[in-house]
Amino acid sequence: MFVKLYPENPNPRDVTRIAGILRGDGVIIYPTDGVYAFGCSLASQKAIERLKTIRGKRDDELTIVCDGLSNISEYARVDNVQFRILKRNLPGPFTFIMQASGRIPGRALGRRRTVAVRVPANPIPVAIVRELGVPMVTASVKDPDEIIEYTTDPELIYERYRDTVDAVVDGGYGNLVPTTMVDLTSGEPEILREGGGELV
Repeated sequence: MFVKLYPENPNPRDVTRIAGILRGDGVIIYPTDGVYAFGCSLASQKAIERLKTIRGKRDDELTIVCDGLSNISEYARVDNVQFRILKRNLPGPFTFIMQASGRIPGRALGRRRTVAVRVPANPIPVAIVRELGVPMVTASVKDPDEIIEYTTDPELIYERYRDTVDAVVDGGYGNLVPTTMVDLTSGEPEILREGGGELV
C-alpha cells in the first residue's frame, strides 16, 4: 500500500489505516525528520523480527519512536537533568540513549539495559504512534548500493520495497541527514553521532 500524508495535516482516516496495519504485525516505511525509516509496533514481536531481518539489525540497534516526553518516561528512566535536556531538544532530529525501564514488553528488544528513543518533529510519525497507542520500533532506510535517490524519494522507496513491507507512507521528499545521537546514560550528555540536530 502507498499512502500520501501531508505533514501539516495528516489525514486521520489514513493514519487509522496505517495504525491498523501496525497492529496486524505489519511493517511500514514512513518519513521522519531526516531519512525515511522502517517502523513496526513495539507490541508485535513478529513484526520486530521481520524488521530486524529486512534491515539486518540486532535488538540493541533498534530505536523506539514516542509521541511525547511522557511516552518516553514509560520506557526509559528519566531523571530531572535528563528531562530538561529532552524538553529543550524534543521534538526534533535526535536519538537519545537512556537507561531502559521495565515497561518494554517481553522479548520485544531483547535483554537490554538501555533504550534509544526519539520524538520526531515531523507530525506524521507522531500521529501514527498516538493512534497506535504504543511506540514504533524503527530503523533508518539505508542505501547499500549508494543509489541515494530511493532513500529520499518515497515513490522510488515504494518501488524497491513494495514486496517487502506492508505500506509506504509518502510524506514528501526526505533527506540524507540522520538524527544526532546522544548518550544520556552516564550523567553528562555525550554526542555519539553528529546529525540533523544541534544539542542545546
